Amino acid sequence: MSTLLVRYGELALKSPPVRREFERTLQRNISAQFLAAGRTCRLRADHGHLYVESDDDTDAIRLVRRVFGVTSVSTVKEIPTTLEGIQSHVTAWADPLLPPGSSFAVRARRTGSHSFTSQELARDLGGRLMTQWPDRKLSVDLETPQVELFVEVRGPRTYLYSSRVRGPGGFPLGVAGKVVALVDSPRGAVGAYLMMKRGCRVVFVTAGPGEDLVGATLVHFVPKARVIPSAPSDAPETVRALAGETHAEGVVLPLHVEQFPAARQVWGETVLFSPTIAFTDEEVDLRWQEIVELAG
Repeated sequence: MSTLLVRYGELALKSPPVRREFERTLQRNISAQFLAAGRTCRLRADHGHLYVESDDDTDAIRLVRRVFGVTSVSTVKEIPTTLEGIQSHVTAWADPLLPPGSSFAVRARRTGSHSFTSQELARDLGGRLMTQWPDRKLSVDLETPQVELFVEVRGPRTYLYSSRVRGPGGFPLGVAGKVVALVDSPRGAVGAYLMMKRGCRVVFVTAGPGEDLVGATLVHFVPKARVIPSAPSDAPETVRALAGETHAEGVVLPLHVEQFPAARQVWGETVLFSPTIAFTDEEVDLRWQEIVELAG
């Protein structure tokens, strides 16, 4: 059984009641990803972090990093918090991570009351590692180390990890209402993604290449996504009809700046969202490649 430490960012800025609701939504969305993949996991939380226990950390990271609200995830080694225990576990854990001639840094963080500070712990562990293998000619480099060793002390438990895998960030899916998005190009796909990143549930109307963009990539972020294929000529009316049927807060359109005035006239009182309106085509393509990579 492996343990993942899951971090989230913007949620921490909310008031306690809103934050608790967002955290519950985040946990439900993580569970939904595992359920959709036919996998199981166990979730637990402390202040500011979630922990996911699974029998396959590689697959678990692939699923967790698709969840909006997650800023990064790490596979961790979990140990009890005692100074002696941390010292012995870190030495054994770091052994295969520090090849001869490598530079390293110990990054220690601490939450709770302990007999040592974060700086004292980092200094002590770094010194012990330097003297443990004098023949390896290790060096400490706090600016640009080849290896970073993270030691996160959180109350009675301590977590060791050496890397972070980024997630999409933003807000958990479902905390900001519903929109209907027209996806007929990468610009439309990126726009729909950015609305999901702000917490909106999206109904996808696909036309032309949009069907593949949604089916091969965006649905990985939304278990049980609702996708409505449409002929390109019928897509705007399909979007309009679905927005009324679902009582959506607005529609998401793949507009360029010069197209907005005409679109505003056509759509009347309908709320229009176009997150990519200021993006160049090159910026859209770059964002889309990042999204494809996150989708795994």
